Amino acid sequence: MRALTWHGTHDVRVDTMPDPEIVNPRDAIIKVTSTAICGSDLHLYDGVIPGMLAGDILGHEFMGEVVDTGPKSTLKKGQRVVVPFTISCGSCFFCEKQQYSACDNSNPVDKQDLSEKLYGHAVSGLFGYSHLTGGYPGGQAEYVRVPYSDVGPIVVPDGLKDEKVLFLSDILPTGWMAADNAAIEPGDTVAVWGCGPVGLFAIQSALIMGAEQVIGIDHHPHRLELAANLGARTINFEATRVSEALMEMSGGLGPDAVIDAVGMESHGFAVDSLLDKAKQKVGVGADRAHALREAIMAVRKGGRVSIPGVYGGFLDKFPLGAMMEKGLQIRTGQTHVQRYTKDLLHKIGEGQIDTTFLISHRLPLEKGPEGYKNFHDNQNEWTKVVLKPGE
Repeated sequence: MRALTWHGTHDVRVDTMPDPEIVNPRDAIIKVTSTAICGSDLHLYDGVIPGMLAGDILGHEFMGEVVDTGPKSTLKKGQRVVVPFTISCGSCFFCEKQQYSACDNSNPVDKQDLSEKLYGHAVSGLFGYSHLTGGYPGGQAEYVRVPYSDVGPIVVPDGLKDEKVLFLSDILPTGWMAADNAAIEPGDTVAVWGCGPVGLFAIQSALIMGAEQVIGIDHHPHRLELAANLGARTINFEATRVSEALMEMSGGLGPDAVIDAVGMESHGFAVDSLLDKAKQKVGVGADRAHALREAIMAVRKGGRVSIPGVYGGFLDKFPLGAMMEKGLQIRTGQTHVQRYTKDLLHKIGEGQIDTTFLISHRLPLEKGPEGYKNFHDNQNEWTKVVLKPGE
């Protein structure tokens, strides 16, 4: 089969790889019909996530048709399914609490692996996202093996095209959980750092959950336009002092809740951001946290901080004092995708949620390297790239 593979920083190639096979009775093989490049894939592209090996198959946002199943899979050949990026067994302590992204059984790493050294515990398995998360081949390929296929994939009803449901694999439930973690109440002012795909879905979700005012913060004009089209007010951080604007928009209190949808590669004009970037380049630090620091300083006293943006290592200059003295609540984590997919699928089917507005480019899989480069270099115009294997 053909697949997009990682070979180093800014080096993504289309290679011929072995077809996947059933190795466990709960497995299924999916023929991929649509797959997308995620913003967190760019962390791999930039080489800032450890545990990648040359030849690893990328991609964790995908869907397709079931073409083979193990004897204990609940899927049937011919069904169309969306596959969550989180790989979950469904029966461990965490899965039983619907904390699917904390699954204890899906990551077959050695207990002395870097994952445990970095995070204290081995993290759950994820598709196409380094050997920290199990080294599973990803979905930017013609075929993919799906472990625990009786737990993760959701069957797509007839009549719903791929692009309406593809993002159930990651960014839609991630944006929804971001808003859920912000504990939004009617009348709230919510500020969202980053109007990329996750940030845009967080904005959409916050408005559905009853926020009176949602403010999107970015510097790409088209992304700010997309946020405004959803009903958000916007701030261009290159033209406006964000903290002052937020205080004015919130009646002098600060936002009730803030969402950092940027993560480890945030940037701004502040000196601390420049220092973070320099340390990341020389390998001294992995994460640049300008957006997170700004969000913590901006939120009102007693407010809530939600962090769907990906962080992979350590950061400094964390405003712990502000967090404690202001009495803030902070919630974060990889998305418990399976917890949300059924409800979100219903909302899509009923027309309550639009998922296609942010797609800017559709490419065949063979042009995946071009998609990565442009999505990385021109985020104003390349808002979301969907790849179509076999076309």
